[in-house]
Amino acid sequence: MKKLKKAAILLLSLLLLVGLVGCGKQKESDAGTTSNPYKRTEFLMGTVVTIKIYDKDKEAVLDQVFDRIELLASQITVNEEGSIVDEINRNAGLNPVEVPGDIYRLVKAGKEYSKYSGGDFDITIGPLTDLWHIGFPDEKKPAPSEIDAVLPLINYEKIELNEEKQSVYLPEDGMMLDLGGIAKGFITDEVIKVLNDKGIKSAIVDLGGNIYVKGKNASGKAWEVGVQDPFSDRGEMVGKMEETNKSIVTSGIYERYLEVDGVKYHHILSPKTGYSVNNDVAGITIISDKSFDGDGYSTTIFIKGVEEGLKAVEAMDGMEAIFVTKDKKVYLTSGLKDKFTLTNDKFELAN
Repeated sequence: MKKLKKAAILLLSLLLLVGLVGCGKQKESDAGTTSNPYKRTEFLMGTVVTIKIYDKDKEAVLDQVFDRIELLASQITVNEEGSIVDEINRNAGLNPVEVPGDIYRLVKAGKEYSKYSGGDFDITIGPLTDLWHIGFPDEKKPAPSEIDAVLPLINYEKIELNEEKQSVYLPEDGMMLDLGGIAKGFITDEVIKVLNDKGIKSAIVDLGGNIYVKGKNASGKAWEVGVQDPFSDRGEMVGKMEETNKSIVTSGIYERYLEVDGVKYHHILSPKTGYSVNNDVAGITIISDKSFDGDGYSTTIFIKGVEEGLKAVEAMDGMEAIFVTKDKKVYLTSGLKDKFTLTNDKFELAN
């Protein structure tokens, strides 16, 4: 787990910069918020999870938020006690598994995201990710024969969902769900529901790469959000923008990777080829109303590359994107051109 913990710590050091506008020498707001938030940090789902609540006298809500996170994480994460995804995978080719409503919604939506992508993103990619296991002690570059053996098991269209029974069935032995590509987005949105139910107006939710900035800071301004330099492990930024009530999901090829004979294989694997996606994109940031959408579409948009990815995001309502290419150029969708500020002279705006 050393690589995962290192990556998580780097994400923490980077993404806590989101809260800088809400900290330091700021006046208390008349709206019941404070510049000194109630804060809690835990290591969950292989990443650092940090919640900050800026509403006065709302510290107790942190416990309710983490109760929700821990329950969902235990159900979704593989190789965890009580994992419902593990139970679904164990019953592949045997029996449908009746699941809680939350998990059913997650799998159903994951199947829809997979359909949108045309299979470029596929929640049945489990046999392939398990084979590579990038970021874990047993990571390896599989032999071509091993990859060829598992590719036929990856097909989201084969997932059988029963709405009435709320059951999920993988009809072939060896099929496996891997919901890691959408789990953090789903859980982030569930956290926002808890915060809304408890009347929280100002908060930052950070699930290691999935950020949600709620309301405004104690000065009554939007949150200043830094966009990660995908080439740096020191918390450096490409640029910044101001957002409120938005999800910011960032993914890059240098988050987790395996290096073999001088070649880096990153964790964004293609369900079609069995290998890391290889295009011009080094990192992508999706800004959306829902974190679930940010997760669900980010891999697909990443795989499309800059030109097709920009077109795809422009066609979506309520979504914007920042692409950082391997040659350190930054591309923005139209809604960000007056909001994003480049702060790193190692990069250049390209559109």
